[in-house]
Amino acid sequence: MSDACSDLLPAAERELLLRLARDSIACAVSGAALPNVDLECLPPTLTKPRACFVTLTERDSGALRGCTGVLTAHLPLVQEVIRTAAETALHDPRFEPVTPGELDNLRVEISLLTPPVPLDAERPDDIPRLLRPGINGVTLIYYNYRRATFLPQVWEKIPDPVEFLDRLCLKMGLPPGVWREPGMEVEVYQVEKFCES
Repeated sequence: MSDACSDLLPAAERELLLRLARDSIACAVSGAALPNVDLECLPPTLTKPRACFVTLTERDSGALRGCTGVLTAHLPLVQEVIRTAAETALHDPRFEPVTPGELDNLRVEISLLTPPVPLDAERPDDIPRLLRPGINGVTLIYYNYRRATFLPQVWEKIPDPVEFLDRLCLKMGLPPGVWREPGMEVEVYQVEKFCES
């Protein structure tokens, strides 16, 4: 956990978001309407807009089964989690949609993002040195029309900063090394993550 995530959600609010995410996934894969929540009955921490990602992994293998989210929040957090959970289950372009038979083998993880800040690098070759592996989520923005991000959790699989940036370029549909070119902006953020037991 990063020092930038000082306003951590209480355990009861984390559990509520995880339950709503799971309910949303179950509804989405069965074609039912997504859960509806009464914002007036919820604490302010859940009704303020906040960017988030929902990650699904297989319980038995630990394999990734989907991960989508938003870098800019447009909805109250609780509604963003409900929408993103359904989106992850059905529309991550890397995977087939989740089926009802998979639900019991899925683990849900939610990542709440801090507001992004530009990485202050004088030269492109300074960027890898300024990143904090395991702490920073990284977003690359190319001429303000292409963007891609890796959550801090991705450092566990790609610990080298140069490879991390190269793979992020590939995710964006660009060749490795483009992060060094003019027109590329780098933003960093941290996350508060929590998952089902």
